[in-house]
Amino acid sequence: MNNQQLKDAGLKVTLPRLKILNILENSEQKHLSAEDVYKLLLEADEDVGLATVYRVLTQFESAGLVSRHNFEDGHAVFELSGDEHHDHMVCVDTGKVIEFYNKDIEKLQTQIAEELGYKLIDHNLVLYVKKKQ
Repeated sequence: MNNQQLKDAGLKVTLPRLKILNILENSEQKHLSAEDVYKLLLEADEDVGLATVYRVLTQFESAGLVSRHNFEDGHAVFELSGDEHHDHMVCVDTGKVIEFYNKDIEKLQTQIAEELGYKLIDHNLVLYVKKKQ
């Protein structure tokens, strides 16, 4: 994402926004809490406060640049919004978030909504899993 995309989203280009966006784009982990972003900024020796991180992530969410997820413990994590739909699995032991897409699940959800007299317009599927012993 570049400066123009921030402007297109209605956001002024500021150094903290650019730094936070850079963290979200380049982190190996794709689902980050505000605290995770803050820690990565500290590790990169960037001077951005935690309150600023929260504020910028909320602004990014309002602008449609990131999606907020509240998984199992209600702890919010953020991921960059993308064009490709996907669902999530969350390991209850480690908290690891796994993205997946399954065309059969997508088809079945649409079919269920139609059978009940509705048109599916959006959904959010989260499976809570545990490693097999």
